Amino acid sequence: MQQTQLLVIGAGPYGLSAAALAREHGIDTVILGRPMGFWREHMPADMFLRSGPDWHLDAAGRHTLQAYLEERQLRAEQVDPIPVEVFLDYAGWFRRAKGLRVREDFADTLDRVNGGFEAALGSGERVRADAVLAAPGISRFANRPGWAASVPAGYAAHTCDLVRFEPMAGARVLIIGGRQSAYEWAALLREHGAASVDIVHRHDVPRFERVSWKFVDEHVDRTLAVRGYWRNLPASEKDAVARRFWEVGRLTLEHWLTPRLDREGITRRPGTEVTGVTAADGNGSLRVALSDGSRLTADRVVFATGYRADLASVPYLAGLLGDIELSNGFPVLDEAFQTSVPGLYVTGFAATQDFGPFFGFVKGAPAAATLVVRDLLARQ
Repeated sequence: MQQTQLLVIGAGPYGLSAAALAREHGIDTVILGRPMGFWREHMPADMFLRSGPDWHLDAAGRHTLQAYLEERQLRAEQVDPIPVEVFLDYAGWFRRAKGLRVREDFADTLDRVNGGFEAALGSGERVRADAVLAAPGISRFANRPGWAASVPAGYAAHTCDLVRFEPMAGARVLIIGGRQSAYEWAALLREHGAASVDIVHRHDVPRFERVSWKFVDEHVDRTLAVRGYWRNLPASEKDAVARRFWEVGRLTLEHWLTPRLDREGITRRPGTEVTGVTAADGNGSLRVALSDGSRLTADRVVFATGYRADLASVPYLAGLLGDIELSNGFPVLDEAFQTSVPGLYVTGFAATQDFGPFFGFVKGAPAAATLVVRDLLARQ
């Protein structure tokens, strides 16, 4: 039985950032999970990031992505946009620089024991901790439309589960959704030999322009400076921020997609949605009816339909769900990311309802780490 002060479940950006800062403040910390597991297993190897080199993992501000690029003698223009492999290499460099050891094991269950917590691991071991930080990957929160259940098994996948495109060569693919992942997956599918790609979404075709995410910095900084910043904003100000975030992140997609989409075989179908799906007889394809009256034949369906928080989908939290206050599937958090279960913290996408949309992105990881560690130190 291992005993620790802090157990971090999840070794993605939020878990690694918090673990590094906790260790630097003398908090004994155990990290469980596959290092950057979601990024390695649910993102295509030839994907690009929407962020720049100013988004990093280090709350102490030393082992930043910019510092990594300088050490590797890489200029900003050489990694614009940033390939996902570059960020993965940076995350490995960050772990080594911080001396973080990740136990590649998983928490099957998490229970409260004697004022603390006990996690039963997949290996059969147990870890007891005074506090737990849960940083679940968003693959558990993949959202699909209601009619997805009518698609025969094996014919459909969410974008987070479709990261190898070679098996799709020669296929006619229908993509549901019209934001960044939908259009980037469309480009990747055609580049890997898909016969055709139809992109179906209810809204207009987004703009493709270079945008700046710098406006996010102010809100993350205020989250650190003003206790309960986001939750105490007037509704009108929250709405204004959400609209800005929507305009930059959803209504506008990356400019570098444009030349990759302007090719034969990619068809955009704005203002439409699927009204029916049936299996075609004998040839292993699907007949798809759209709201504009048109019909398509597809071999595969890809759901680029985003994510929806549902803490109940995180298996190891099942034993605590009766004690965790929830709202719309999100945990209700205090000003330090702590749930209604004392000592249990949740960060990342599952924290965005109480902390704002920025905390579903890498940008928020150092700030979240700072608030959690600050709270842990105050408890000592």
